[in-house]
Amino acid sequence: MTSKREAILDAYRDEIAEHGISTVTLESVAARAGVSKGGLLYHFPSKQALTDALAQRLRDYTDANLALADTRGTARAFLQTSRPATAEAQHYWAVITAVQSDTAAVSEHTRQIVHDVFADWSVRLKADISDPVLADIIRLVGDGLYLAAVTGLPALPARRANRVINHLIAAAETSDH
Repeated sequence: MTSKREAILDAYRDEIAEHGISTVTLESVAARAGVSKGGLLYHFPSKQALTDALAQRLRDYTDANLALADTRGTARAFLQTSRPATAEAQHYWAVITAVQSDTAAVSEHTRQIVHDVFADWSVRLKADISDPVLADIIRLVGDGLYLAAVTGLPALPARRANRVINHLIAAAETSDH
């Protein structure tokens, strides 16, 4: 069962995705979440607090994916998580939309989290793959796959995407030997 806090964050994410952050109000989020404005304010005293919480969710997704790198290998974990589930993709889109809006609802903390999510993977790929050009190619392909999923842009058919991913994983594993 989803907690009220999580329902509020889901509602905020959906409101941003549908209307953009500048037109989202605390009242519209509360109504969508099925809570009173007071109930929303109990959990999140401002739009900035809501946006910070969305960014923290993005950080949590990334941390879980980075943990997979410890068991699967960095290239494999990065590429295999570059086609996120719908909920993660929607979440990411809402955070990026918020950050790009440059409103007071976006703190420097939120901006730093978004920066760090990208930087953490980049650093990890460069540290774990001996060929720096291959590390960059893997990052760019993974980012492209993720962007297509997040934005709904045309993506490679699943079979072709799997072939690309497997090819890059094999190249990374070969370069490290």
